[in-house]
Amino acid sequence: MKKLILLLAVVTTFNVTAQTKSELLKHFEAYHKEMKGQGDVQGVINAMTHLNVIQPNQQRSDTLAYVYVSEGRNLEALNTIGIDKNANDSDINTEVKAIALKALNQPERAIVFYEELFKRNSNSYLAYEIADLKTQLQDFAGAKAKIDYGLTNVKPDMKRAFYESQQPYEVSLKAALTYMKALIVYNMNQTDNLDQAIALLNEALTMDANFNLAKISKDALVARKAEGTSAPEKKN
Repeated sequence: MKKLILLLAVVTTFNVTAQTKSELLKHFEAYHKEMKGQGDVQGVINAMTHLNVIQPNQQRSDTLAYVYVSEGRNLEALNTIGIDKNANDSDINTEVKAIALKALNQPERAIVFYEELFKRNSNSYLAYEIADLKTQLQDFAGAKAKIDYGLTNVKPDMKRAFYESQQPYEVSLKAALTYMKALIVYNMNQTDNLDQAIALLNEALTMDANFNLAKISKDALVARKAEGTSAPEKKN
């Protein structure tokens, strides 16, 4: 009789727990839908975090990490999904790791995930990002190879945003790739390739006259060239 009472108590507790879990899931799913509709990003994060606690789900974790990285909360994104490379990682998971690690100035780690994305879906956007990272790592030959791929496959409607000025702006991806090629060529040989780098920056500015970063870089290289060709001061 005691065993029967204990069994009934366990079954009752299980049913109540299952019912409570189901109700919580419905509540936070409705809450998530409402927050998404209102454009409340923090509300969406809270809802997805609660849903993940109640019912862990890798796809939801990947989406939550993507929301974090979209808000510039890179450490939280990586804390959500980790930084290990796994063969079964989703595209979103891999992209989040790449973006977050690059933003956190971890080029050696970030490039692993960008290369994986490029392997899955080669395109000019990823070619630019990989070239940028390879340039930081002083792999100029590898960076140039990616830029050449990007320029060969870029489409006229592709754009890239830049944020170095107070007002963010967009330029054509072709101009951005040409700008990056100028930096790579210059760094490969800062003396012999100076004129070629300036010519490439002029080319980028011809494509997009508002390309502020290209203009700054061109002015710096022109000034360097002027210093190198200026006559030495006469000594009395």
